[in-house]
Amino acid sequence: MASSSSPVDFSTAILIRVDQSGKGDFNKIQEAIDSIPPNLNNSQLYFIWVKPGVYREKVVIPADKPYITLSGTKASNTVLIWSYGEDILESPTLTVFASDFICRFLTIQNKFGTAGQAVALRVAADNAAFYGCVITSYQDTLLDDNGNHYFKNCYIEGATDFICGSASSLYENKFGTAGQAVAVRVAGDNAAFYGCVIKSYQDTLLDDDGNHYFKNCYIEGATDFICGNASSLYERCHLHSLSPKNGSITAQKRTSATEKSGYIFLGCKLTGSGLTFLGRPWGAYSRVVFAYSFFSNVVAPQGWNEWREPNIKDTVYYGEYKCYGPGADRTQRVKWSKQLSDDEATVFLSKDFIGGKDWLRPVPSHFKNAPKLNPT
Repeated sequence: MASSSSPVDFSTAILIRVDQSGKGDFNKIQEAIDSIPPNLNNSQLYFIWVKPGVYREKVVIPADKPYITLSGTKASNTVLIWSYGEDILESPTLTVFASDFICRFLTIQNKFGTAGQAVALRVAADNAAFYGCVITSYQDTLLDDNGNHYFKNCYIEGATDFICGSASSLYENKFGTAGQAVAVRVAGDNAAFYGCVIKSYQDTLLDDDGNHYFKNCYIEGATDFICGNASSLYERCHLHSLSPKNGSITAQKRTSATEKSGYIFLGCKLTGSGLTFLGRPWGAYSRVVFAYSFFSNVVAPQGWNEWREPNIKDTVYYGEYKCYGPGADRTQRVKWSKQLSDDEATVFLSKDFIGGKDWLRPVPSHFKNAPKLNPT
């Protein structure tokens, strides 16, 4: 695992350009990632600038390549798309295994449809952050799998369990939906996504493992569309549900009371059609908290679903704090969910939940040319 305390110059990064027109260093995103040498000494930042276009490829960030920023200019015109489903770990459009990853202004989409699990994004590494991204699928849109994660100003869409996993995550501004076909899988530590669009139907975002941060992202799906066992913070993200009924935004996978994983949604926005649950437990100690978030009438009055596991009512941790909108009325909520007090909510209301103060970094202000790169 990368150490966020290593001496890294966060003001300077090696710039790699990806452009489908042939005017960049590479034509494909994965080619740019493959060109980066193993970086476990944490001595160098890499900034991959993806020019506008629709990139039809499956992308993996390996564990030995921390400190990568993957950035579009606008999520609306920079789209990473794949179409594969049914296997939650093999379906993600984007999988992050490396720590200290940041994603900005990118749409991440799994187009597999409603036939099964289809993760758009899997985050399985520590210290990941997502800003202004759009994440869409149907079931398990976001597999927020493991680690500390932060999502801010993102749009997340799905139907059933479309945010699922066992991460410790904070979500600020989000929307959701359902159906298995992973668009993004993040399984590395310290990954961040900014201004990204992540779309699929089921298991859109496999937020798998590690600490992750998503900011200003759009995530779309229907069934479990954010799922996994990461520690993730979603800040100002938009979660959009496609489920006609009985969908689920999250399926968080925490399996014991001692695990620190969980998903936190801070200042997010939930929209969609039909009705969806805020979450259902993939693990017996599943932990999800929504704070200061807007709930449209897409949120089912019960709020949360036990997933045919009545014995988990005493072990899951499902909390709401100062949420608002027509879907935030708690008069019909399941009794085993929590309306958090000020004291109970405090631990979930900052980047400390994902250790973000130690690893979240600003966009570099200076760039230098990379050594001559030889595409393979």
